[in-house]
Amino acid sequence: MAASLSACHQNPFLQEWDTPYGIPPFDKIRTSDYIPAIKAGIERQQAEIDAIVANPESPTFENTIAPLELSGSILSKVVGVLYNVSETDQTPELDAVLEEAIPLMSDHSAAISFNKGLYKRVAAVYHADQSGLTREQQMVLKNHFEDFEKDGIGLPDDLQLQLKQIDSDLALKTQKIGNNILSESNAFKEKFGISVSEYSTAMTTTEDRELRKAMFEAYTTRGHHGNENDNCALLLEVLRLRARKAAILGYPDFASYQLSDKMAGNPATVDKFLAGIMEAAVKSAKAEIYDMEKIAGHAIEPWDWWYYAEKVRKAKYDLDDDQIRPYFKIDNVVKGIQTAAHTLYGINFEKLEGVPSYNPKVVTTYKITDSEGALIGIFTTDYHPRSSKRGGAWMNNVRDQYVDADGNDIRPIIVNVGNLPEYLSVDDVQTVFHEFGHALHGLLTKCHYASVSGTSVKRDFVEMFSQFNENWAFQPWLLEQYAVNDKGEVIPAELVEKINGALKFNQGFMTTELAAASILDMKWHELSSIPEDVDPAAFVDEFEEKVCREMGLIKEIVPRYRTTYFNHIFSSGYSAGYYGYLWSEVLDKDAFSVFEQKCVGADGQWDMDKTVALARVFKATFLERGGGEEPMTLYKSFVGREPDSKPMLRGRGLIN
Repeated sequence: MAASLSACHQNPFLQEWDTPYGIPPFDKIRTSDYIPAIKAGIERQQAEIDAIVANPESPTFENTIAPLELSGSILSKVVGVLYNVSETDQTPELDAVLEEAIPLMSDHSAAISFNKGLYKRVAAVYHADQSGLTREQQMVLKNHFEDFEKDGIGLPDDLQLQLKQIDSDLALKTQKIGNNILSESNAFKEKFGISVSEYSTAMTTTEDRELRKAMFEAYTTRGHHGNENDNCALLLEVLRLRARKAAILGYPDFASYQLSDKMAGNPATVDKFLAGIMEAAVKSAKAEIYDMEKIAGHAIEPWDWWYYAEKVRKAKYDLDDDQIRPYFKIDNVVKGIQTAAHTLYGINFEKLEGVPSYNPKVVTTYKITDSEGALIGIFTTDYHPRSSKRGGAWMNNVRDQYVDADGNDIRPIIVNVGNLPEYLSVDDVQTVFHEFGHALHGLLTKCHYASVSGTSVKRDFVEMFSQFNENWAFQPWLLEQYAVNDKGEVIPAELVEKINGALKFNQGFMTTELAAASILDMKWHELSSIPEDVDPAAFVDEFEEKVCREMGLIKEIVPRYRTTYFNHIFSSGYSAGYYGYLWSEVLDKDAFSVFEQKCVGADGQWDMDKTVALARVFKATFLERGGGEEPMTLYKSFVGREPDSKPMLRGRGLIN
C-alpha cells in the first residue's frame, strides 16, 4: 500500500497550486519533493534563459529583461518554502536537503551570472536609449547590468570557474555556520533552562552573580568551544574565500566589494560613520557605569550590566518589567500592529481558518486587504520559540509581489517569525513592530518586477522601514487601543510616560554594543587576506581583542555579537553590512521627525488627520515603490533634504 501511495504522489512544486490565495500546500509537501523540484526548476529556468539568448530579434527590454524577470518560477516556489521551513522547523532531513540543494542552486546562479550570451543582450539594452522605459524598468535594467559586471562577467574563463567554486563553497560553509550556532544556542538552553532570546531578561533578574557570570561566558562563547559546533576554523575559511572573491573581481577587500552598490558606497564612509557613533555611545556608557556602581558598591563586570542597569532603571523611572508585561500579551501586541497599520495605511486584517500552514499548531494566517476590499497579500505569524527554530526574529517572503505575463498582480505571502514569550517586555514589543515594518514593506509594494518589489532594496536602506515602524509602538494614541491587561484595564498614562522616558535609558550600552558589532564586522571584511598557518581559535581571539581595543570599547561591554555566533554576517547576508541597522536608524528617526514636526501640536497631542495624511504619503513614497528608484532620491523627495543624524542620537539620549 505504501508503495502504491508513493507512486501516486505528485510533486506539489511541479503542479499549479489550487489553494486559497496561492498559499503553498504545506500539508502535501514531502521532504523528498525538494531536490527533484529544484532540479526541475533549474532545468526550466535554463531553458527560459536559452530562449532569451537564442531570440533572433534585436535585444529590447520586452524581449530580454521582462522574460528574464519572469524566469525561474518553479525555483522561486521551492526556495520560498524550503528556506522558511528549514529556519523554523529544522530537521536532519531538511539539513540534508539543504546540503544537496545549496551547491545545485549556487552552480545554477553562477551559470546565469557568467552567461555571456545573456549578458550581451542585457548590455545592449542597457547601452541603448532608455527614454521609453519607466523609472522602475530603468532600475531593473541597471540592477541586472551591474550584477553581471559585479559578478565578473568580463573575467577570463579560469577566473570565472574559480568564482563559481568559491560561491558554491561559501553557500555550504555559511549554512554550516548557521546550523552550528543553532546547535550551540540549543545547548545553552539545555544547560541554563532559558533560550538565547531570553538571555537579556534573565540577566536582569538573576541575583546569583556567579550564575550570571557562567551564563555570560556560555552565551558569549557560542561556537567557540572546540567541539563539533566550533565555528573558528569555518569562519576563517569563509573570510578567506570572500577575500579571494573580492581580489578576483578587482576589489582590495570584501567590504569594498559589498559596499560598491550600497548607499554608503565604500568602507571609509562606514568606518567614519561608526566611529562618530561609537565615540558618543561610549561616553554615555561610562556615565551609565557610574550610576550602576553607586548601587552595586563594586566595579561592574560585563555579566553585571543587565542586572544593575535594571536596578538603576527602576530607581530612575520607577519602572519594573513586571508592571509592564501584563499589558503586552502577545495577542494584544499583534492587535497593536494591526491597528496602527489600519489607521496609518488603511489596510484590513482577516484571520483565515483552514488554510495550509507549515506548522498549524503555532502559525496564524491573515488575509490583508485595502479599504476597497482588494487583496494586498497574505501575512503569517509564527512568534513562539521551539528548539527547531533558529534564534532571533525575522521576516521572510514566501512569495514576492510581481505582475505576471498576463498582467495579473501576484500579491505577496509574507511571514514574521520570532522567539517570544506570552507576555512581552518593552524590547519584545519593539521586535514585533520591527518585523512587522519589514512585513509592511513586503505587503504594500506596488511594483511590476519581482527583483525590485517590496524589501528588494539596498541592504543599508531596508532596515529603515522596520525601524520606522517601531516609532509607533509606544505612542499614547495607539497604546490606549491595544495595551490592555487580562482584567480589561488600559495601561495607565503614568506608566506610558515612564516607558517613553525609559526608552532612552541604557542607550549608551545598547548603542555601544551595536556599534562594536558593526565595526567588528567591517574589520573582518576589510582584511585582504588571512594566513593559512594560524591557530583558528587564537587568531579569532587576538583579532577581536585588537579591534575592540582600537575602537575604544570599554571592558564592561562586549560586541552585541562576537565573531563565532555572528549569524548576521556569516549566515544571513549582512556581511560588511551590519552597520545598516544604525545607518537605517538615522534615516528612520529623521523621517519620523518630519511626522513629529508636522503632526504633533503645541500640546504634545497627535493630530490624527495630519498623521494619516502624511502616512499615506510615506506609503506611496517608500512602501509602494520598493527598489524602483534610488534610495536617496526617494528619501529626499519625502524629507526634502539630506539625512540628519541628530534625531537618531537624540532619540537614543546620546545628545540633548
